[in-house]
Amino acid sequence: MSQPASQKKPPSASLNGRRALPPNFSNAEEDEIPEMEVTGLMPKGFNLKDYLQVVNVNMISSDQEINKQQHHTDRYYNPKLIVRRGQPYYIQIEFTRPYKPEKDVFWLEYIIGRYPQVNKGTYIQIPLVEELKSGVWGAKVMQKEGNSVNLSIMSAPDCIVGKFRLYVAVWTPSGILRNKRDPATDTYILFNPWCQEDSVFLDDEKEREEYVLNDVGVIFHGNVNEIKTRSWNYGQFEEGLLDACLTIMDRAKLDLSGRSNPVKISRVASAMINARDDEGVLSGSWDNVYAYGVPPSSWTGSVDILLEYHSSASPVRYGQCWVFAGVFNTFLRCLGIPARVITNYSSAHDNNANLQLDIFMDEEGIVDTKLTKDSVWNYHCWNEAWMSRPDLPVGFGGWQAVDGTPQETSDGMYRCGPASVQAIKHGHVCFQFDAAFVFAEVNSDVVYSKAMKNGTRVIEQIDTTHIGKLIVTKDIGSDGMKDITEQYKFREGTDEERIALETALMYGVKKEATQDSVHLPQSDVDMDFEVEHAVLGSDFKVTITFRNNGQSRHTATAYLSGNIVFYTGVAKNEFKSQSFDVILEPFSSKVVEVLIRSSDYINQLLDQASLHFFVTARLNETKKILAKQKTSVLDIPKLHLKVKGEKVVGKEMFVTVEFTNLVKQKLKNVSVRLDGPGILKTVQKTFKEIPENSTLTWEEKCIPRRAGLRKLIASLTCDTLRHVYGELDVEIQKKLAV
Repeated sequence: MSQPASQKKPPSASLNGRRALPPNFSNAEEDEIPEMEVTGLMPKGFNLKDYLQVVNVNMISSDQEINKQQHHTDRYYNPKLIVRRGQPYYIQIEFTRPYKPEKDVFWLEYIIGRYPQVNKGTYIQIPLVEELKSGVWGAKVMQKEGNSVNLSIMSAPDCIVGKFRLYVAVWTPSGILRNKRDPATDTYILFNPWCQEDSVFLDDEKEREEYVLNDVGVIFHGNVNEIKTRSWNYGQFEEGLLDACLTIMDRAKLDLSGRSNPVKISRVASAMINARDDEGVLSGSWDNVYAYGVPPSSWTGSVDILLEYHSSASPVRYGQCWVFAGVFNTFLRCLGIPARVITNYSSAHDNNANLQLDIFMDEEGIVDTKLTKDSVWNYHCWNEAWMSRPDLPVGFGGWQAVDGTPQETSDGMYRCGPASVQAIKHGHVCFQFDAAFVFAEVNSDVVYSKAMKNGTRVIEQIDTTHIGKLIVTKDIGSDGMKDITEQYKFREGTDEERIALETALMYGVKKEATQDSVHLPQSDVDMDFEVEHAVLGSDFKVTITFRNNGQSRHTATAYLSGNIVFYTGVAKNEFKSQSFDVILEPFSSKVVEVLIRSSDYINQLLDQASLHFFVTARLNETKKILAKQKTSVLDIPKLHLKVKGEKVVGKEMFVTVEFTNLVKQKLKNVSVRLDGPGILKTVQKTFKEIPENSTLTWEEKCIPRRAGLRKLIASLTCDTLRHVYGELDVEIQKKLAV
């Protein structure tokens, strides 16, 4: 029995199987596709009007219609069709006459880039089939009515992610007839975490809602003893964002054929999110100087950054780790890759990933800043992206660590990951990419050594628990904190932790040799200290406690050093130094309090009001040195937000931002930024000054666009004060039908 004409395999177009073409790495560039592609001689009596010609293609692309609803793409502010791969969708084609299956042959063509090729997946020919099959392209006629045909289209779950151009091709005896190029029929195809055959499949609906569809998140900062939070507008559905994210891959010159693979995309993006060596999205600055740019603490989300980069083609100034992570998260979620922002408290950054951070002291117990090169970041933010890893052994898929902050080079570029979190936990750091670097960030030891004048060094103390103290992310469905430390490392002191370390060492992670070092025996005396919780601008105390657990009397010469530090642990300058003597009777303890006045630090503070304290003590009888370090983050005043007016889509509403200056000085050139995804686009206002103890009030009118629980986010920044935030949850009602 012969097939209907419509079910026969479409003839090969000349686009099929081109060879030896230039690189195809621009989604934006187009090749001119002929409307009439002549493939043979024109038969006698041939009349073009006898054949189907396209009048219109309805992409069924509105937010309320079936395609965007079923593909979870109805939140994108984009009028074009946006679908997820491996899942059927629908279009309607209107021809010049009714479609006759026994006579007419037509098919669909999807083309991406300038040099389409079948074998590269950049030219896709979609035949009409009787039944759609998962895993392969096909189009099925669902309904015929008059001159119109309704089609259901199945895409392949491993096709390229990007913006495709659609053509309807009709067979004629003399060649292939296509409709005119129509930008309205362009189709964005994204990754599909709802599709089991997609490499980013995630099987939990609440996780998909959080890690793909949530456009506002929480980023954790501060330090492990004073955890602070700030909301971040990822804004992955905002107008222009999808095109901006596709442009990033164009500028990275990632060949279109590689854009079906989340491993390749996330690795390329980890380099492109920073501008260190490739004119990427964000320039970093960690020196407290932000000339000709926006201080990192001022950003409230990713939207302005990505849109500016898209329009200017130049790196946006400035970012630090949480900004790189926030922007990277937007990029991943926008394309459909499940993603989340991670914060690692007490994050190691040593340049040779040797699982050891060295802090050197002189013979008096004072830290030698010239010898001490390694630093401990109060916290460091990176991202995790969810995907399978067919390039690795079974079991290492799932969450992958990726980092857009430029720290060290990987394969010649500043990038990191994707590194399997499971591989990091078990010490399998041989698996690509950069697992050893992340392993060191969460597993290093802090080694306190005394540098002797004869060139030797004496290891006074090894702290195996200081690094990677707490690793967290936003909880699913709330603004709470989820502790994921045990996804990266086994509990300290367990057999599993020791085996993971030995595995990492076997695979080449370096552990510093200590043959030239001398270990002093442990002392009967121990020391610890606490920093009083304080608000910026107030006085506070550092309380040091000495305990003598032995039967010998000891005397100690102690030294406290307070430093203004960047959140990366790098010291700017010392603001407090104080020496004192302690007498310790047998089996006794002694408490010493050191007062820190606001005048000691207020004029020298950096971005995040971060103070770092070293306390060292030399036992005079044994020459043993005790050492401890801690970081304290001062509480910064907050912004207060309130709303008035109708909280209804399409209705006028007013947002008020208030800030009271409790800092003991006048604030000058104050910039305030207000953001509210679905409520208002980012607005910014500059105030010349805010006198001491006075209140700034700013009211902004807006018209909400989206119903549901939405979040308003505000930031304030000036040279004296940064990281001032405020937020407010607002329930926006749907517009009532008239």
